[in-house]
Amino acid sequence: MALPKDHTIINNLLYSCVDKAQRGNEQFVPDHSLGYIISGETHITSNAGVTVLKAGTIGMVKRYQLVKSVKIPPADGEFKAINIYFNQDLLRAYSRERKIEATNKYPGEGYIFPDDPFIKGFFESLLPYFKHPSQLSNALTELKTKEAIELVLRVAPQLKDLLFDFAEPHKIDLEEFMQKNFTYNVPIEKFAQLTGRSLASFKRDFEKIFSQSPGKWLQERRLSEAHYLISKKGKKSSDVYIEVGFENLSHFSFAFKKEYGVAPSAL
Repeated sequence: MALPKDHTIINNLLYSCVDKAQRGNEQFVPDHSLGYIISGETHITSNAGVTVLKAGTIGMVKRYQLVKSVKIPPADGEFKAINIYFNQDLLRAYSRERKIEATNKYPGEGYIFPDDPFIKGFFESLLPYFKHPSQLSNALTELKTKEAIELVLRVAPQLKDLLFDFAEPHKIDLEEFMQKNFTYNVPIEKFAQLTGRSLASFKRDFEKIFSQSPGKWLQERRLSEAHYLISKKGKKSSDVYIEVGFENLSHFSFAFKKEYGVAPSAL
């Protein structure tokens, strides 16, 4: 029985298999994620720049990150990867059971592991479950997740400061954050969470700073950036609309023409 194409989710496990370059839909990372790229490569863009992860890479992404990813298959092949997500309840229970706590603030957005046969073996042990998902019970999922945590801490003990930091984002400079992150197409609620605010507090503070609602400001700011990229940098609207945070080309083209009186393709 062959493994399924596209994306298969079983509890907190994700198997990806695509034969064409594909952008990730979710740009907000709610939970720590451990991933293994079986074939192809992933290009991850964040405020730190672009990171290219090639086949064989094992990496950890810290929760509460805004990232853009593109999955790229090899020539005449398929991109394949497995991710396991660590939810906070399980990590809290593990922390209590093992008496392991974060002692420092973990620097950076994640970690790339050295080549490790045991973590690779762990991911390979998950493949049969994607062929037979009914065989992966909740109890077995929990055991496999704990196994992954044990392997992570064996290879990189310092990651306890990443895994067991349960603090929520603190209140940060909203204007600076939004100017850096307006191109990420995520709900307003996520922006509020990342700036350490309730939704109501975020909207109130936002309108004090920008004299506009978040939705209106985001659209105008994204259109302004798109106009600059097309008119000054010579980029195509078909490439720009996703880059600046729109979901589809037709909506982008309509909004652009309404704002500037001309279709983006006419520039």
